[in-house]
Amino acid sequence: MDERGPVIVVEDDPFTRIVQVVLDSDTEPERHTAFSAFFAHDLPDFAGWLSKLRTRLVHLRCARVILVASQEALREALPAAHAAVVEGFQIGLEDIERAPLLRVVQKFGTITSNIDAVSCGNRGIRLLVLRRRANMACAEHALAMMLALSRKICETNGMLSEKALREAGYAPGAFDRRHTANSNWARITGTRTLHGAMLGIVGFGEIGRELASRALACGMRLVYTQRRRMSAADEARYMASYRGLDEMLRESDYISLNLPGNAATRGIIGRRELELIKPGAILINVSRADLVEREALLDALHAGRLGGFATDLPYEEPGRDDDPLLAFRNVIVTPHIAAQPRFNALDDLDELLTNLDCALAEAAR
Repeated sequence: MDERGPVIVVEDDPFTRIVQVVLDSDTEPERHTAFSAFFAHDLPDFAGWLSKLRTRLVHLRCARVILVASQEALREALPAAHAAVVEGFQIGLEDIERAPLLRVVQKFGTITSNIDAVSCGNRGIRLLVLRRRANMACAEHALAMMLALSRKICETNGMLSEKALREAGYAPGAFDRRHTANSNWARITGTRTLHGAMLGIVGFGEIGRELASRALACGMRLVYTQRRRMSAADEARYMASYRGLDEMLRESDYISLNLPGNAATRGIIGRRELELIKPGAILINVSRADLVEREALLDALHAGRLGGFATDLPYEEPGRDDDPLLAFRNVIVTPHIAAQPRFNALDDLDELLTNLDCALAEAAR
């Protein structure tokens, strides 16, 4: 690396753009302002956070950041790169061969199937991973939604009086305490436990795996579906069995959608799939709203086929008070908060840049 500092090539993403904001003095002021507003409700002093982080990044000072929005742009930028940060873009043998200065590849996540790890090792290129806190939060949110629906927490919250319970359609009344306990005197029906239930995970990527580890802790059985089946070792690690989508929908008591939003996944759960779902199953979506066809979903809820539905993504953002989903007692809709708090992203980027700084320091020795 010369006196101008290292060149960092970064796959363009709404969160990885923060690398540019932190490191590159040529970043336009408008982007600084936008990120300051984005973080303000959790971090009022974004400028102070930037200053402290920059002070610690000795070898990344004066770095030039190149954001790339396509695989082709990545390949064009790699010959000048000292480090690369990728999430979904491929880095293969040919890419490595055309990158003589490359010392570090940082995966923005933990699954490195898009990176040729062997070729990196042969060239002495460090391969770093990051277990993203935002992904952990999304998995926690999905599990919380499953628990809330199965235990009817939102539906019964605050229903303490017999009047309120009767108005909600229940038949409360104390039991004969001379003979029995008095638990569930409210006579709430239809509650469930996660233990022993089958969870079907659609998309066993970063968030899907975080959810799987938490579901296993609750004693759930796991099946999954995605384009490529996992290795036998990974299936054993997560105690998950592969299914085709149709088979998984028929078997699962709970179904969690953990897919990126794109043309291939849009409407993956439509009228046909909702008719295949096991009657009474609970559907969870912390990915993209348009993975589930809206009208087909409403029809399935009206028909009582779904035991519940929870989503962190309203179909419009901001949403509407008259959204028809809000009329169902067995539906939970949260306003796109699964990955929060913002410190998840801030701490992810702090760890990523600190690790890059250390790796480039080692490479310079």
